[in-house]
Amino acid sequence: MTPQNDKHLHTSNYFFVLFSVVFCLIISPAPCFPDDLKKDDTSLDIKIGQMIIVGFRGLTVDNQSPIVQDIRKRHIGGVILFDYDVPLKSPVRNIASPKQLKVLTLALQKASSIPLFIAIDQEGGRVNRLKEKYEFPPSVSAQYLGSIDNLDTTRKYAGETAKTLTGIGINLNFAPVVDLNTNPDNPVIGKLERSFSSDPEVVISQASTFIDVFHEYHLLSAIKHFPGHGSSTGDSHKGLTDVTNTWSPIELKPFDAIIKSGKCDMVMTAHVFNKNLDPKWPATLSYKTLTGILRKDFHYDGIIISDDMQMKAISTFYSLETAIRMAILAGVDLLLFPNNSVFEEDIATRAIAIIKRLVTDNTVSRERINKSYKRIRKLKERLRPFPG
Repeated sequence: MTPQNDKHLHTSNYFFVLFSVVFCLIISPAPCFPDDLKKDDTSLDIKIGQMIIVGFRGLTVDNQSPIVQDIRKRHIGGVILFDYDVPLKSPVRNIASPKQLKVLTLALQKASSIPLFIAIDQEGGRVNRLKEKYEFPPSVSAQYLGSIDNLDTTRKYAGETAKTLTGIGINLNFAPVVDLNTNPDNPVIGKLERSFSSDPEVVISQASTFIDVFHEYHLLSAIKHFPGHGSSTGDSHKGLTDVTNTWSPIELKPFDAIIKSGKCDMVMTAHVFNKNLDPKWPATLSYKTLTGILRKDFHYDGIIISDDMQMKAISTFYSLETAIRMAILAGVDLLLFPNNSVFEEDIATRAIAIIKRLVTDNTVSRERINKSYKRIRKLKERLRPFPG
């Protein structure tokens, strides 16, 4: 289903979807994993499917929508929403208005027997999917808030973001960015005003405030991009990003502090290469970086989510199978395929088939899959129902 032929839902179907999902939410006070999905012998298909988050096209969905088939048949763990379709160069993707988006997220949750992560990149400022032209409130950049460094102001904007997201059924925001603004000319961080500051203490206090407010609204967050993207001179969306000569250990400080505070829901990786951390693999595929530093040194046992696995920093240099294999072995629990640098409608099917083969040939152990599934299940049990 393409955006062009999927702009409008028939009125009767619209109200049927809205009524049926709200009714289910009223009689079920909180989404949770069914008891049979809490057992260690839950099917491997479900466990693997839960490790996948994908993007899709369409302002609405129905039973025939490919994304609904991915949810029902392949048990994917979540979806990510966008307002603009990059491959098509089209302003029609998933977001048109608060009312439309509310119905869309309800329908997606209704299609799943397991609560979905419904995610978005709503950082504010330049990285802003919920624009004023779609009737959403205005937002400001992290750099703006960091320059003011007034936590009351930060709470105000964080609260507006959290209220907006939870009100339309989004439960996971891929924010805040905790990269240090060590290179203001960085094309993907500094120039887009995505970093709070070059001062790690400012970044820690600003990001922690955002996370605190998000949690008040039962909204999950993902700090990004580990082990630090702020010093890069290149854009990992476009190709290899080598930070060997620009990265500094101080870039780890915000991650370490927020993890130690117990506030961290997820950590998103960076597709940056640093031969001083790993002479062969970029961070997303690096056991030394993710397991060595994040898991062992920082004692982090929460979810690690990859950045976009379809970005050129990964897809240009590694096959899909190699990228998936190395990411999982490195420590990644959730593999993100936004389908918005390229669009591959069957990406969930292919990714799941690859993971199953890796388990079958003992390249990836079942215990490794179980660890990711348990982390995902634990975090999803914190999700609150969308109040209709």
